Amino acid sequence: MLGTGVLALLSVGLGLGVAAAQTNDSGAPGSIVCPSVADELPAVPAEAQAEVDRNLALLNTQIAEADQRLATSRGQGGPNFVGNAILGPLKDKRAATIDRIAIAIGRHAARPTGLDALAACRVVQGRPPATAVVPAAGATRTTAAPAPARTTAAPAKTTTAPVNTGNGSAIVCPSVADKLPAIPARAQAEVDRNLALLDTQIAEADQRLATSRGQGGPNFVDNAILGPLKDKRAATINRIATAIGRNAARPEGLAESLAACTLA
Repeated sequence: MLGTGVLALLSVGLGLGVAAAQTNDSGAPGSIVCPSVADELPAVPAEAQAEVDRNLALLNTQIAEADQRLATSRGQGGPNFVGNAILGPLKDKRAATIDRIAIAIGRHAARPTGLDALAACRVVQGRPPATAVVPAAGATRTTAAPAPARTTAAPAKTTTAPVNTGNGSAIVCPSVADKLPAIPARAQAEVDRNLALLDTQIAEADQRLATSRGQGGPNFVDNAILGPLKDKRAATINRIATAIGRNAARPEGLAESLAACTLA
């Protein structure tokens, strides 16, 4: 079971095979579902946890991007379009990411084998089951949840402009999910994808913080890391509000109050 780390929204495994060759020409393009990787991992060494969490979050970003491609390419291509243009590239990306997870674990423990069987995804019609959430150590893993997944980042704190001095700081962002109103069923999948993307953005910014330690002047962290992260989060939060607003009252003021992050 995964230890505490980046909260990753994980796709429920609904089969390992790539969908049969198809034209993306139906009125309902369906959704992409992929096998859960986190459920198949052995105990993750503490030294590898952060890298594993980042790559698990990246897997979700890859699925979200492929889902978006599936939706926007409706009506395109020949009989093998979805397999060749969407599922095939997604499988390759997942295989590389899963391999990085195995390598990270293998640096500190026995390297897991057979994970490459989890790379292939498929298309199912209709809305897939709710995504699973990786719980904290000792908790019971949830495999289906009717409510939207919630991030657990701490509330934002006020800080002065930081210097990246190598003191082991981490980026802390306000939780978005628990500030949302009731989510219409038709908006749930899009909201979940964007909540997962918020976690990925934090993980990437944390990685940038770690690898740039000692660089820049007094405003380096604000200008090179926290500022771009705020812009990305604002755009993602606005997409969440827009998705809800298509089917219910649009929540207002979310990006303005929740986009900015700080160091803790």
